[in-house]
Amino acid sequence: MQREKIPQAALKMAAYDAGDTRRIEHLMKVWGYARTIGQLENLDRRTQLILELAALTHDIGIKNSLLKYGSASGEHQQIEGPPEAQKLLEELGFPKEIIQRVCWLIAHHHIYHEMTSPDYQILVEADLLVNFAEGGMAPSDRLFRTEAGKALYRSLFGGEQAAG
Repeated sequence: MQREKIPQAALKMAAYDAGDTRRIEHLMKVWGYARTIGQLENLDRRTQLILELAALTHDIGIKNSLLKYGSASGEHQQIEGPPEAQKLLEELGFPKEIIQRVCWLIAHHHIYHEMTSPDYQILVEADLLVNFAEGGMAPSDRLFRTEAGKALYRSLFGGEQAAG
């Protein structure tokens, strides 16, 4: 079963970003939020798998973007991330259709106006929660659509009483 390979993907990503504690902690936090939101939103097994793999690998393009362009902009990550994620996920033996969807999500996780699928919406919400907490962006709940994501946002940044 593919689900058991998720911890292996986490270890591979930690090795990929070895020495960069901040980046490793970021991806682990995004994975934790994505996993939680996906489970609370009752995603099917395939979508949950894709979501968790995308959460772990969503910033895989940063290293090459910095090397090639001197910038880790979303535009550069969109170019550099998918090929790196494809290699990593192929090494773990994930099916082509799973890899393709993960790569698509990586390439789009900084585009906030086209979130029409649950895996995409939840990946963005999880990344935003972590970016807000890390001080990279000012907190705003305007992009949150899932009930679980909204509840986590309220718990972290205030607003209405968090759902229990």
